[in-house]
Amino acid sequence: MADDTSSTNDLTIKQQREKRRAEKVAALKAKQAAEKRNRRLGLAGAIVGGVAVVAIVVGIVVTSATPPVDPATIEIEGLETFEGLEAVHVDTPVNYTMTPPAGGPHNPAWLNCGIYEQPVPAENAVHSLEHGAVWVTYDPAQVSGADLDALRSQMPRSYIILSPFDGLPAPVVASAWGVQVALDGVDDPRLGDFIIKYRQSPDAPEPGALCSQAVDGPGKIS
Repeated sequence: MADDTSSTNDLTIKQQREKRRAEKVAALKAKQAAEKRNRRLGLAGAIVGGVAVVAIVVGIVVTSATPPVDPATIEIEGLETFEGLEAVHVDTPVNYTMTPPAGGPHNPAWLNCGIYEQPVPAENAVHSLEHGAVWVTYDPAQVSGADLDALRSQMPRSYIILSPFDGLPAPVVASAWGVQVALDGVDDPRLGDFIIKYRQSPDAPEPGALCSQAVDGPGKIS
C-alpha cells in the first residue's frame, strides 16, 4: 500500500491546493458544529437555571407574603354603630340624626364613588353606602394642603367617596352603612382599618351593587 506522502506527491500542485482547502473547510465546519452544540447546551443550562431562580424567587415571595387580614378580626376603637336604619328611597331632603350620615332614607340615585373637592349631596352618598361604599369626610378648616394630599393618596380606587364636610366633630370621619368613626387626623391608623373592615362589606344592605354609572356630585376630580 502506498503511503500518504507518495499519494500526495502523485497529485498536481492544483490538486494538492484543492485538497488542503477541502481539509480546511471540513475542519472549519467541524469547529462550527461543535460551537453550535456547545451554545445549545449552554442555552439549555441557562434556561434551566433561570427557571430554578424564578422558582426560588416565587417561593420566597409566596412563603414570605403577609396573609390577608380577616376584616372580622379588626377592632376599631371609638367605633359608633347605628341600628335599625331604613334603606328606603325618598325624593326629599333627609334630616339625618348623625353627622355625617351613615345610613337611612336616601335618594333613588346613588353617588358615583370617587374623590370630590366640594361637598356632595348626603342623600346620594348614603345610597352609595347602601351598596358597600365607605364615605371618608374631612373638615376643610382642619385638613388642607399636604394633609389633604396625604389623605387623598390613601384612598382605594373603587367603592370609596372622599369629600369635604363642614362642621365635622373631628378632622376626619369615616362612615359605612350603620357604622362610623371620628379620627384624629389624616394619619390616624384607624382609617386604614375602617376601610379594610367595611369597604364592600357583606353587611351592607346591597353589597356589590354599583358605585358608578349614576350621578356625580360637584367638584369630582377622580
